[in-house]
Amino acid sequence: MRAALFVEPHRVEAGDRPDPVIVEPTDAIVRVALACVCGSDLWYYRGDSPFDPGPIGHEFIGVVEEVGGDVRSVKRGELVIAPFAFSDGTCPHCRHGFTSACVAGGFYPSNGDGGQGQAVRVPLADGSLVKVPGSGHSDEMLASLLTLSDVMSTGHHAAVSAAVRAGGVVAVVGDGAVGLSGVLAAKRLGAERIIALSRNPFRQAVAREFGATDVVEQRGEEATDAVMELTDGVGVDATLECVGTGQAMQTALSIARPGSMVGYVGVPHGVELPIGEMFIRNKGVRGGSAPARAYIPELLDDVLEGRINPGRVLDYETDLEGIADAYAAMDERRAIKSLVRVATV
Repeated sequence: MRAALFVEPHRVEAGDRPDPVIVEPTDAIVRVALACVCGSDLWYYRGDSPFDPGPIGHEFIGVVEEVGGDVRSVKRGELVIAPFAFSDGTCPHCRHGFTSACVAGGFYPSNGDGGQGQAVRVPLADGSLVKVPGSGHSDEMLASLLTLSDVMSTGHHAAVSAAVRAGGVVAVVGDGAVGLSGVLAAKRLGAERIIALSRNPFRQAVAREFGATDVVEQRGEEATDAVMELTDGVGVDATLECVGTGQAMQTALSIARPGSMVGYVGVPHGVELPIGEMFIRNKGVRGGSAPARAYIPELLDDVLEGRINPGRVLDYETDLEGIADAYAAMDERRAIKSLVRVATV
């Protein structure tokens, strides 16, 4: 089969790999329809985080091709969403709602296959895969379904972790796909005012479409000053940190009002928390790797009913043979998020 292969920093290309096969009776083989490039993949692409040469990617939807003998929840021919972490759904952490910390689970491509390929062996299929009801879904709908595998669920996790409440004032640090999904998640949870920090006009437009009421273009201290001016010196009730850099976390904490929470979902790189200041001002941080499998069912209903359209963040499209430019487009900020069309449903 064809699949995206990480060769070295700044070099991801399509290549040939063996077709996946059932290894454990709890496995399923999913023939991928749509995949995408994640912002976290760029840490590897840029050489900022180590990554072994081989398959890459962790976001995909597709059709079940084969199941192991113990699989009961999905069957051949069904359209499914694969969360970026596979999980059994039964361990103490899964039952507590944190499927991304499953004691038996893991993250692609630790299973041997990356999500950016023609097929994937999905371990723990019963606990991991989410069946999509209906058929004949539009391309727009399929794109939104794809975002539930990671980016929309991650934006939602930022909002939940930050304790976004109906009628509240929220700020979102980061205008990538996760940040924009965070804006949508905050709106979905009833935030009355949503401040998006963005300097890109196109991304600002998407943020406003998703529910942002204000846009702050500044960075660093100037961004803090702008948000504090917008909030009459109070700060925001909930802050979503969707980047992962030290500056992003510093900004997020600086605009959070005393007693509030920063929901962080950006993979941390060079982040140091000012514990003393946080202690004095009663500010907290909560978040991490999103338990996407726990969130997908509730978000799925809203996507299928047309109440949210998170697929708007997928603004670049290619196929597997174009995977190199899919990465380059995001690295160069020519795209918010790259969709990789692998097969038809």
